[in-house]
Amino acid sequence: MPEGPEIRRAADQVEQAVKAGPVAEMYFAFPHLQSYEASFAQANVIKVETRGKAMLIRFDNGYTIYSHNQLYGKWYVRSAYEYPVTKRQLRLAIHNEKKSALLYSASEIEVLRDEEVEDYPFLAKIGPDILNQETSPEELYERITSRRFVNRKWSSLLLDQSFVAGIGNYLRSEILFEAGIHPGKRPADCTDEELEKAAQALVTMVERSYQTGGITVDEETAARLKKRGQSYAQRRHWVFNRDGEQCRIDGTDIQKISAASRRLYFCPTCQPE
Repeated sequence: MPEGPEIRRAADQVEQAVKAGPVAEMYFAFPHLQSYEASFAQANVIKVETRGKAMLIRFDNGYTIYSHNQLYGKWYVRSAYEYPVTKRQLRLAIHNEKKSALLYSASEIEVLRDEEVEDYPFLAKIGPDILNQETSPEELYERITSRRFVNRKWSSLLLDQSFVAGIGNYLRSEILFEAGIHPGKRPADCTDEELEKAAQALVTMVERSYQTGGITVDEETAARLKKRGQSYAQRRHWVFNRDGEQCRIDGTDIQKISAASRRLYFCPTCQPE
């Protein structure tokens, strides 16, 4: 499933396309939404927001389109009325004179009045989105050390969308590595220094992944690995999906913890118990 940075990058593309002019035609595949199609004629998009893995397209007619890609949803941006060759099912299309923004395979799409947005069940319960809301490391430190979260294991806490929105498997592993924290620990088990590093790592890893298109190692390391001939996939992460490979810092073998389909990777030396 795409994580927050991938959804934000998709939102950037969608926003650029749908703000190119007023809506010429709106298409909803789901029958319960089709009565709204005429309401969007000639409406203008104000902005496109993300809330973790959800997207909010805000219009000047008082409506917001909410979508969540879940596992299979994917946005395509094309010239107006040009459709990709795909076996996916088209769920939502926003057309203007120049561009079409097309959402395929998503199972969760709703049309909300602007005043209904904050009360929508998913949005009402999620935590801050680092890429959509100004969220400082200091604010995240307070959140980490709050009674609500301080006794949760990091391995489960970082996947809880009510803690911080938009974090999934790869960001979880990368954040804990950046902070030097073993995944079996709780915030309550950590020193103040570790907690401060965790708060900073949340911001650093999410923003870096967004800016680089999914790369979480630092710029110098990424450049060095690219010069050695490593592919994007090989040089992308510190620990995620690198089970048995050597840590980029000290050469220790990376280890994997598996729980169903949720994989977590760590360096036993850089992230001691």
